[in-house]
Amino acid sequence: MSTTTPRTTAPAGRRPAPALLALLAALVSLLAAVGLTAPTASARTLGPVPAATLTEVTGFGTNPSNLRMYVYAPANVTAHPAVLVAVHYCTGSGPAMYNGTEYARLADRYGFVVVYPSVTRSSKCFDVSSPQALRRGGGSDPVGIKSMVDWTVRTYAGDTGRIFVTGISSGAMMTNVLLGDYPDVFAAGAAFAGVPFGCFATGDGSEWNSQCAGGNVIHTPQEWGALVRNAYPGYTGPRPRMQVWHGTQDDTLRYPNFGEEIKQWTNVQGVGQTPAATDSPVAGWTRTRYGATGDRAPVEAVSLQGVGHNVYGNGMGARVLTFFGLDASGPGPGPEPQPGPCRVTAATSAWSTGLTASVTLTNTGSATINGWKLGFTLPAGQTITNGWGAGYAPASGAVTATDAAYNGTLAPGASVTIGYQANHTGDSAAPGAFTLNGAACTRG
Repeated sequence: MSTTTPRTTAPAGRRPAPALLALLAALVSLLAAVGLTAPTASARTLGPVPAATLTEVTGFGTNPSNLRMYVYAPANVTAHPAVLVAVHYCTGSGPAMYNGTEYARLADRYGFVVVYPSVTRSSKCFDVSSPQALRRGGGSDPVGIKSMVDWTVRTYAGDTGRIFVTGISSGAMMTNVLLGDYPDVFAAGAAFAGVPFGCFATGDGSEWNSQCAGGNVIHTPQEWGALVRNAYPGYTGPRPRMQVWHGTQDDTLRYPNFGEEIKQWTNVQGVGQTPAATDSPVAGWTRTRYGATGDRAPVEAVSLQGVGHNVYGNGMGARVLTFFGLDASGPGPGPEPQPGPCRVTAATSAWSTGLTASVTLTNTGSATINGWKLGFTLPAGQTITNGWGAGYAPASGAVTATDAAYNGTLAPGASVTIGYQANHTGDSAAPGAFTLNGAACTRG
């Protein structure tokens, strides 16, 4: 047995671009904030890994760039489970991605298997720029990750129709690359602060492309789409759906890359550039959907106003699973979601065209909550006119109540009561479901 801890500094040798080191500091803060500890990873080569334990797998198949593979399989792994590949950021590692995201906890809830690739080159950045990486079967990191997927599918009789990938920064770039190289493998991807497929391409062996990082590589949708199609010439099958996330103040991989990703993947999907739906699921977020209006649109894009490169936050993993269809509302076998560490009671007092609502949130978990966002959907015809104890946005539809300065900390067992007034057109009921920082709450 050996203990593997996430790196917090780049090792000696070739160092990543200085801008990406700023990301590391932010992500280290995130790891500290969520209070997770480094896992113990034992190496295995045959058979399923120990349940509910991050485990390194060796000898998993063709691996031209010497990646390491870590796997998390929950105790309640389903028959023919879905497979989620979670790809780390520059200077990160598979165990760091395990620590800093909630995908393992979500796997415990829904029964899928998580694969965490881990770079061994000195920069700890994935190869998203070489000619080898940007074509199917060309070598380098995508081939190794494809081998990890194949191993997992063989070992767990995985559902080949439900293989997904998500990543942060360098991992987001690799998400774009994998969807281009292996459209017949992945059903969908979710990229947090990435760039389009092929944007980082270089021909001199460099891992860094300043023009792309600076948001200066601009193409037409058709040109971007052609880069993806050329990665697997002759492929005519269905293409993976794509979800992209980006902060407007990203100074590492600048915000224009967000729009270029949208252009690329809408073209690949053959859908229009005009959103089929636009909403704001959280204050400061703008979500656009292309080709359809539901949770599984061909392309979904989430822009976060005023947010920098460290765009990923707790609760976003649950939204990724909704887009993938891996949550309780998704297709295929899977356990019912378990109650989150929160309970909500809600009641309304109504008159002819108006109502007053009282909502009490209780922290039923064992850890203190520092900062909360309570999500709920108002019944049709209701519009909030004012509120207290929280900020409310938007005023109708899917609403997020954000804590006030004085009530953002909830110790275990503690409660906070908030409320609002609203107009209604006949339905004066309280919301039927609530989420706390993206996790479902029980009603009671």
